[in-house]
Amino acid sequence: MNVDAIKTVSVLGLGTMGHGIAQNFAVAGYEVYCFDQVADARDSLVERVRANLLQLEEAEFLPPGAVDTILARIRVVSTEAEAVGAADFVTEAVAEDLQVKQELFARLEADVRPETILASNSSSFPITQTASLMKHPERAILTHYFNPPHIVPVVEVVPGENTSEETTCTTHQFLLNIGKKAIRINKEIPGFLVNRVQTAMYREVWDLFDQGVASAEDIDEAIRGSMGMRLAAVGPLKVNDFAGLDINVITYKLMIQHMRGDKEVPDKMQQLVDEGNFGVKTGKGIYDYTSKSVQDETACRDQKYLALVKLFHTSADDNQ
Repeated sequence: MNVDAIKTVSVLGLGTMGHGIAQNFAVAGYEVYCFDQVADARDSLVERVRANLLQLEEAEFLPPGAVDTILARIRVVSTEAEAVGAADFVTEAVAEDLQVKQELFARLEADVRPETILASNSSSFPITQTASLMKHPERAILTHYFNPPHIVPVVEVVPGENTSEETTCTTHQFLLNIGKKAIRINKEIPGFLVNRVQTAMYREVWDLFDQGVASAEDIDEAIRGSMGMRLAAVGPLKVNDFAGLDINVITYKLMIQHMRGDKEVPDKMQQLVDEGNFGVKTGKGIYDYTSKSVQDETACRDQKYLALVKLFHTSADDNQ
């Protein structure tokens, strides 16, 4: 399918990721058919998206008065088949369960046109696995968004072993067209690109926390005010260039022998999970939260993200 042929899209799964993905398409001018098996997710979709859009309007990412026009493009329907029947491009953001996703992709083939592209938002399962029960896996691809997907610019585009080049190119261009920074991943490896880098960093951060090298607050503040701002501005490889690769070689050799390199879950992380403390969703993790503080901190987080997008990811800095 040519990217210009995409007129209508569908999003299946309207939870944490799905509602923001649907919003992206609607903001870009597409009719979006939405479905979730959970009635509450369907019923609350429009108001959740409205809240996001009002925040974007306040941050001057949307013109005044655009919210209702965008919301009018979102169609919440009552069946999966109705959601995908007219779609040229389908994105699933259902439960992160391989069997659920495999059965979904196999089932969708009977409900969509032969040229319709089927995209998975999984952060764990490569599309080769997800599409393994399909008769035509060449139309399947992975598009990995990051939370919150209506704000974070990057989407990883990861073809599988059987994904056609046409599907990959069309998907990549389509995501560029809706304003995302689509990154084509050339090798289908576990974790893709960003999550592998994040996990490597988290292993060392949690180890420092376990050792008591610094408090949680100071660790967060240290990374935010140094590595975090440099990465946001130029990216890790360019940071290396500016520092001097000769200096980086010396530093790397000195430090790597003292850094954690095993494959075990950090002790403190496992302890918190065993105690049922998962973070924001349970009201306690490394930090403590109330319902009010979650709302306030989420709004504050998103405002900061939007400020970073405006500063570092507008078209003016694309030539950087």
